[in-house]
Amino acid sequence: MSSRTIRHALAALACLSVGLAQAGIPIERWRHASGAQVYLVNSPGIPMVDVQIDVDGGSRREPASQAGLASAAAGLLSGGVNAWGDQPARDENALAAAWVDLGAQFGASASADRFTVQLRSLTEPDLLPRAVALAAQQLAAPSWPERVWQRDRERAVAALREAQNRPGTVAGQAFSQAVYGNHPYGRYSTPESLQAIEVADMRAFYRRHLSACRARITLVGAVDRHQAEAIVVPLVKAMSANGCPALGPVPEVAALREARELRLPFAAAQAQILMGQPGITRRDPDFLRLLVGNHILGGGSFTSRLTQEVREKRGLTYGVYSTFMPGRHAGAFQIGLNTRPDQADEALRVVRETLIRCLDEGPSEAELQAAKDNLINGFALRIDSNRKLLDNVANIAWNDLPIDYLDTWSEQVRRMTREEVHAALRRVLQPQRLVTVVVGAKP
Repeated sequence: MSSRTIRHALAALACLSVGLAQAGIPIERWRHASGAQVYLVNSPGIPMVDVQIDVDGGSRREPASQAGLASAAAGLLSGGVNAWGDQPARDENALAAAWVDLGAQFGASASADRFTVQLRSLTEPDLLPRAVALAAQQLAAPSWPERVWQRDRERAVAALREAQNRPGTVAGQAFSQAVYGNHPYGRYSTPESLQAIEVADMRAFYRRHLSACRARITLVGAVDRHQAEAIVVPLVKAMSANGCPALGPVPEVAALREARELRLPFAAAQAQILMGQPGITRRDPDFLRLLVGNHILGGGSFTSRLTQEVREKRGLTYGVYSTFMPGRHAGAFQIGLNTRPDQADEALRVVRETLIRCLDEGPSEAELQAAKDNLINGFALRIDSNRKLLDNVANIAWNDLPIDYLDTWSEQVRRMTREEVHAALRRVLQPQRLVTVVVGAKP
């Protein structure tokens, strides 16, 4: 298929996704014999399929002394493969060339909670089976080349050291440690933690966590259930050799007991300010109410209270935001902005006052309606590509959300009351216990 044909196909998919948003998204779900849970959206408009595999192998599963292990393992999957079945061994260059020849894409990544593998391929009969077979080989028989890891580690260590020259990096690391304490969410890679990672550690981590029994497999594209099962079977087989080892519990994020302010010197033109606390898990029943409430507080760009008070009325910053970052555990609630170093104290005062006033008063009916309209009218943009739709369905799979979650999303937002949103914000946010990090402000 030519690149022009692919561009036309992607444009058609955007139109199709809008139609799905209006008509409902038909998600099929079943459990494979291995225990893997499979979610499928048959979207026949273009001959393409996206596949995502998620397993419980994110950075929260790393040893504290080896922060970065999950991401390192994900990166080295592209370093080459051993022979497997009727597939020959390939080094990293031959493997990359094989994907180019197929016109397909394969990649792996790790977040705090998940180890994720993604495959994208055309569904033409002479291409898709070969792409699936190559993906299965890459899952089952990575070669873990020492030479590639030594090279990649040197690059990563250099990048980490360079990042310490950026005030945003310093602020983010200090914020994570202060909010999460000893919880794995508060860890970050360092040159020392990467130097402590060996190829054997990556191989062991991968085999322990890439288990079919706990996998969530999401497919979106021009495949029906029969075709989807033909994709899933070899991928599950590739993971099944790892068995199903038990995974221990990960502790929850501890609540903050008191407010804490950190001021770190840094020679920079702008002071970096982060303020926040542990927030919510993704499965929190108030998730959507907090989404709406945060849109009013600082997530709604120029319409938010923080933007109006800090930027528009006082000119203290070019931009200010607030956000919730939920996960399997209580991800952070965060407010962030940059400002002139001599204005940092004034900006902090306005942010704190705005947050407290929002919690005391709650949103007005006008603010609530504007937030609802903005979110509901923008819903189609959340699923206007194959990849976005895949992300949303994978989110349903990973967080055990109702299968009709996307179909009911707009109605759930529409029927929220001001009292519900206000109560959710007051339940979660505690301005008397916030962490505040200021990097680069003048004393």
